[in-house]
Amino acid sequence: MNPLSATRKSLAFILAILAWATLAACHNTTAEPSSAPRIGDTATLDGHTSQDDIESGSLTLDQIVERGERLFTTSFNTLDGAGRPETTDVSPDNFRPARTFPDNFNRISGPDANACSSCHGVPRLGGGGDNATNVFVLADGFHFVNFDGGEGDDFQAHTLRTVGNERTSLGLFGSGYIELLAREMTEDMHAIRDEARKQARDSGAPVSLPLTAKGVEFGTITASTDGSLDTSRVEGVDPDLVIRPFMQKGTIVSLREFAVKAMNQHFGMQASERFGDAVDHDADGMADELTRGDISALVIFQAMLPPPGRVMPDHPEARAAAQRGEALFSALECSICHIPELPLNNQVFTEPNPFNPAGKLQVFEVANAYSVPLPDGGETTGLRSGPDDTIMVPVFTDLKRHSMGDILNNETREEEMVPTDQWLTRKLWGFANEPPYLHHGRATLISEAILAHGGEAQTSRDAFAALSSADRASVVEFLKTLQIMPESVESSLPSTQLPIFGSAIVWAAIVGVTVGTLATILALYLLGFRPRRKARP
Repeated sequence: MNPLSATRKSLAFILAILAWATLAACHNTTAEPSSAPRIGDTATLDGHTSQDDIESGSLTLDQIVERGERLFTTSFNTLDGAGRPETTDVSPDNFRPARTFPDNFNRISGPDANACSSCHGVPRLGGGGDNATNVFVLADGFHFVNFDGGEGDDFQAHTLRTVGNERTSLGLFGSGYIELLAREMTEDMHAIRDEARKQARDSGAPVSLPLTAKGVEFGTITASTDGSLDTSRVEGVDPDLVIRPFMQKGTIVSLREFAVKAMNQHFGMQASERFGDAVDHDADGMADELTRGDISALVIFQAMLPPPGRVMPDHPEARAAAQRGEALFSALECSICHIPELPLNNQVFTEPNPFNPAGKLQVFEVANAYSVPLPDGGETTGLRSGPDDTIMVPVFTDLKRHSMGDILNNETREEEMVPTDQWLTRKLWGFANEPPYLHHGRATLISEAILAHGGEAQTSRDAFAALSSADRASVVEFLKTLQIMPESVESSLPSTQLPIFGSAIVWAAIVGVTVGTLATILALYLLGFRPRRKARP
């Protein structure tokens, strides 16, 4: 045998083994570990997420979002901890007599659902819900509502209207931007508050300053020389000057607060950060039903839902009507409250929110706040560069509460001390394909929702009613363009927002495939394989 040929064959054999071993290693790096089958009744939620893994960077953004989406779509069952046998609302102090199967579910006082996606799916995952998914805010404080005036009703006589405040499920697209805008507006007003105190202390006399954040006026605050505050002339926000951009009444400060409350109210899934570590607060046999990392993943999934945008009609006549309707929307002064754009200074979403209330993860409780730039959603969303390096966000809201008149003053139970006739200005981006409309979903037409306005919006409402039918239709046609982007429209992410390319797993896969392929080619070459050349004519 030719010694050179034998050497080549041996070398080729070694390279072939190396190629297959490298590719196998690559496969093992990216594949999920095998596990024994789960037979019989099992928990739907397969494992939990550690907050330490999120803070340390052990998980990529894609992995965190995937885990958050999994929580969002999980239909929780008894083995997950679903149900709250011995608790009512989100307060750890509220207990009730144990209620288990078949009284483990109550459409009014909760738990009243199985998965987040059950209510947030119009027009697709993360959107709103129709009247079938309405919830009864504050009814979860009762033990087991059945309208018999007994123990379950806390020995009170209720009607469907008085037992709770019926609300539709709002969409979550662009909610990361909403939270960031609210944080910055809160910071602006706190700075004004602190300046008023400083001026009062330095001058030795009370000082009043106007509260303005991102061009939105919230009344006036007065500071005394002793540092006390007169907030009697503050408008559209709580006396603490914290913008709460979620829920129709503007009572929830962050996606995290929303998640912790909703998980308990709707499913009976209790977060450790609210009810205690290793504590089975509702006595259902399950502790740590949702970890801090679970809630963080759920928050980041929601924050990363792309912002809504504009979908213009294809037909020239409809497009012209929408353009005219946009001009009329401004002329009717609807844009005074539904402000088309608000400036955002920083597009980076950090978790947790620095204004989280007690019982929700606080900034001082984490070693490293998780930070990620929000997706801009591409050109169709209308996000654009503004002055001083700001980002203009087309939210169509002022994030302020307003008195909306008699028709919309339909509730009897006051929520978080907000007057029953006051409502947070509805964010119009994305609302058009999330029907029905208004806080309770009673308006099935956009025009019906407009005509229900009153109070501070009465003048604009009357001006709309006085338009010709063609002009009213044009306003509606404009509002119909404010939609959730179709799923086919890819979100455009800043290059810094692609931690997948910093993942050791992904780089191992890339290197493994490259090395394995090159080793295979070299092995074939040493064995004498050559590409055939075409014979010349």
